[in-house]
Order: sequence, then C-alpha cells, then structure tokens
Amino acid sequence: MVKCDDEILNDVFSVLSDPTRREMIAQLAKGEMTVMKLAEPFQMSLPAVSKHLKVLEKAGLVSVRKEGRYRYYYLNPAAIDRASQWITNLQQFWTSQLFSLERFLDQNTNDD
Repeated sequence: MVKCDDEILNDVFSVLSDPTRREMIAQLAKGEMTVMKLAEPFQMSLPAVSKHLKVLEKAGLVSVRKEGRYRYYYLNPAAIDRASQWITNLQQFWTSQLFSLERFLDQNTNDD
C-alpha cells in the first residue's frame, strides 16, 4: 500500500515529536550505527531502543542493513526531504504574506 503525502507527513511529524527519536536521528546523521551504539547515550533498555527504531523505520525515517548478525541503521533522507519541503513551502507562503503586510502598512503610514 502506498501512503499519500499527508499520511507520510503525519507519520514523520508524529515521530519527530519525541525527543528520544530526534536524538537518535541526530546520532544517525553522523553515520550508520548498530542498536548497541545507538543505545549508548540513553538510559533505557535495548528493547526500548529497538521499539524507537521500529517507529522510525515504519515512518520511513531510517532504514536497516543486515550484515551477519548485526543490524546497521541509517537515515533515509527521502522522508526528511518531504517534511523539509512542506516546511519550506509554508515558510515561503508566510514570508510572502508578511512582505505584503509590510507594503500595505508602509503605503498607509506614508499617506498620513
């Protein structure tokens, strides 16, 4: 089943609302890591770390590569790119709106 963009964005922003998962993403931005390596900065069990990683993987933010008995997690930039593009579009809209408001205020202030 293919998810629509709204569902993907909902998943991404929901997942990013958790500070632990955001920190995991920051760690993975440095390069791929095993669960053990990712778990080092957190005071939680390996099963808890694995649960967070499954949520990140389901949302498409991370992918996993198996090598022998190890699983290496790495960032999947496509999901972040979609969220980033959505934010950029919103920023462009509000920048345009604020510019229009500024012009309006300048014109009306100068008329007095």
